[in-house]
Amino acid sequence: MDTRPEPALVATTCPYCGVGCGVMAEPSGVHGNQAHPANFGRLCVKGSALHETLKTDGRLLEPRVRGDAVSWDTALSAVSDAIADAVARFGPGSVAFYLSGQLLTEDYFVANKLAKGFIGTPHVDTNSRLCMSSAVAAHKRAFGEDCVPGCYEDFELADLLVLAGSNAAWAHPVLYQRMEASHRAGRRVVVIDPRKTATSELADLHLQLKPGTDTILFNGLLAWLNEQGAVDQDYLDAHCDGYQEALESAQRAAPSVSEVARQCDLEVADVETFYQWYADTPRTVTAFSQGINQSVAGTDKCNAIINCHLATGRVGKPGAGPFSLTGQPNAMGGREVGGLANTLAAHMEYDTPGARELISGFWGNDALPESPGLKAVDLFEAVHRGDIRVLWIMGTNPAVSLPDSPRVRQALARCPTVIVSDCMAETDTTAFADILLPAAGWGEKDGTVTNSERRVSRQKSFLPLPGDVRPDWWMISAVARELGYGDAFSYQGPADVFREHAALCGLASVRTGTILDLSGLQNLSDDEYQGLEPIQWPVRSPSGGGISGTPRLFSDGVFATPNGRARLVSVETALPAQQPSGARPLVVNAGRIRDQWHTMTRTAKASRLLSHRSEPFIEVNPEDARRIGLSEGGLGRLSGHDGASPYVGRIRITGNQRQGEVFVPIHWSGQFASQGLASNLIAAVTDPVSGQPESKHGTAELKPLATRWQARLLRRGDNPWRQEDEALCDYWSRQPLSHCESWWLAGGWPVHWQQDAASWMGGEPDVMLADAAEGRFRAARIVDGQLQAVLLVGPCAEALPDLAWLDQCFAAEQLSREQRQCLLAGRAVDTEDTGNLVCSCFQVGEKQITGAICAGHASVDALGKTLKCGTNCGSCIPELRGLLEKTVVALEPVSP
Repeated sequence: MDTRPEPALVATTCPYCGVGCGVMAEPSGVHGNQAHPANFGRLCVKGSALHETLKTDGRLLEPRVRGDAVSWDTALSAVSDAIADAVARFGPGSVAFYLSGQLLTEDYFVANKLAKGFIGTPHVDTNSRLCMSSAVAAHKRAFGEDCVPGCYEDFELADLLVLAGSNAAWAHPVLYQRMEASHRAGRRVVVIDPRKTATSELADLHLQLKPGTDTILFNGLLAWLNEQGAVDQDYLDAHCDGYQEALESAQRAAPSVSEVARQCDLEVADVETFYQWYADTPRTVTAFSQGINQSVAGTDKCNAIINCHLATGRVGKPGAGPFSLTGQPNAMGGREVGGLANTLAAHMEYDTPGARELISGFWGNDALPESPGLKAVDLFEAVHRGDIRVLWIMGTNPAVSLPDSPRVRQALARCPTVIVSDCMAETDTTAFADILLPAAGWGEKDGTVTNSERRVSRQKSFLPLPGDVRPDWWMISAVARELGYGDAFSYQGPADVFREHAALCGLASVRTGTILDLSGLQNLSDDEYQGLEPIQWPVRSPSGGGISGTPRLFSDGVFATPNGRARLVSVETALPAQQPSGARPLVVNAGRIRDQWHTMTRTAKASRLLSHRSEPFIEVNPEDARRIGLSEGGLGRLSGHDGASPYVGRIRITGNQRQGEVFVPIHWSGQFASQGLASNLIAAVTDPVSGQPESKHGTAELKPLATRWQARLLRRGDNPWRQEDEALCDYWSRQPLSHCESWWLAGGWPVHWQQDAASWMGGEPDVMLADAAEGRFRAARIVDGQLQAVLLVGPCAEALPDLAWLDQCFAAEQLSREQRQCLLAGRAVDTEDTGNLVCSCFQVGEKQITGAICAGHASVDALGKTLKCGTNCGSCIPELRGLLEKTVVALEPVSP
């Protein structure tokens, strides 16, 4: 009998979106932390699969310099020498840091302190610039500080929930579940989005507006509220400035409801309904995300939303307020410590009186820059022209995520020294690294994160550090010591860093009046830090009793501006910079999908997360598909602003897409597809206030990708994809499975498969089946009874073979007789074809679901009881509803 103790579950935090869900974790599994106030035990499918991403294959396990594995001493010397040489020859501004919302607050703090406080470079920016900086800028303009006024409870308390530019069902699924669970009599939901998404299933009213016209819609709302006498004039008089100027701008931009409807391409009645609901509902929350932020007018869009809330006195009240849904787990933590190029630590600004002196005195060094640094897009442009000589990239993949990816890659190739600290060895960005530093990943890191509602939570380690892997704060501190700043970077653990961060926030709050205040946590002991419960800032030093957080801000009408009054901002109409043309007639909307995260370096390690959408794809309106000559399941080629770097994906024809517009996912990189970079289609144009790129609005031409054949290839993991394999096809995408690697392949020229199959399969096939007339070929390679490769070829994309069954064949040490006999069929004779995956949690396919509906299980609850789909994370429920609607309609008898 095994008497070993059960492994202890560790309370930690999910590393994906900004919801900040609590997780109970151990190496073999995870489940939601029922005590965590962000999720109360719920997890989405990505969070539920976290333990499946903890594999060490593909990890960066040792430092590397110019391709050679080296000791940490050698690597640290190489980093410090490069920085010191650049500073000596070209000045501090020749060094830049590009950080990530994946970093913990302690990592962020130490990086910002070294860069700005001691090296003296202002050029420290973050990938949060790409998703949240417009909201940051709008908060500052309206409230005086980057503060989200409300909390998650407000989504449940609101009687009107407005979701603008947010597909929360896929991007913030646990928070979406809280929104959905709050449905009650009298509660209404308005979704504002050009696409019909899974989130719009929740909507009582879906405003499917023309992309880029959000400012017109909300300016129109402000003007209409004034016209109807629905503004709170007493609140405006007591607490706000700028109303008259903002109103006059709104009236110029949107003089009437009919004009708003015309410009937004909406029905007048729908606009009137939205405006009337807003006027009639004091408890209104407007949640906004990337569809608002990622725009050349993103800051103005955010302020147009906030203007309406200020005009009606709906800020900081239960169930009422504007709410920025953060994209990354620690985007807010990075903002707290000065991780943006235009800010300083502790929410202080470069123009905050006395801020530079306060920080310099606190850190004991006077190198702090006098003016802001370059924001992300401008930073990489400076790298491209040679102004930046040393670039240190931490925990992010800018070769994929930044707009105009070809130019970013050129910049990285030109930079004399690129340092990348990452947990993965091979990404599109690490390919350009001169120095690679092995960073701790989720489960190995220890520190804090701050979620979208200002809640600080602990992210704890429960795994040992593999190989020579080190935490980011450790390696940054080690480089600081190499540079001679050891006394200021003598941290023994993340708790030391956190206490310093909290103390600086408290000092800044006292001296400059910032709302961000963590002084109540600055004296935590190591044990108290280890046991820190989730808490919302500000957390001030207690005058008596225990430490407590602050759920809502500005409830008293006092804001963080010099005069304590909020500011309404005049917003003029600015349409997207990238407009369709004869050469590029389609608008491209790029965004997230349900089961993937950023550039898939982590989520692709969990094979089931690639089952829902296994390839890059292009969603197209049926009329556009007919006009262009596209077919469902075929391949399409989008050519963007430079024409030389196309995007190729599988065509998905859907009425959810407006005519003249297409949608592509942002997640595929050069590691997973031949031409799947959405960033190739986006020009490097930015919001003039926030510097955030216009990533939700590109333009392109779409054509079918002509192919003579398409194929599915499966090979053992020890027989990897080779660079020379790319020359054998026009298109490939990779889908890692549990026991093998698999690829979609396509080509436009004839192939003699019986002669050429060995090139694909790593050796001559042992069994083959060919039908030249139909253009079909199937082959398998078996060595010593063990399956090595399977190749399935047809003239077009065929129905998906049973990958789960084939994958299990690769797991067998010796193929059984039945497996050999069924191998070329793609599935065992007695197995069920489940269809396209819908429920990732329980691997339930579309054909299973439609079969159950036809058998009488005609509700989401009934499907859950018989198939379990929709009963875990709930992310598939909108698709279940869609299948129910479609299948039930098909089953209805036709009237004679």
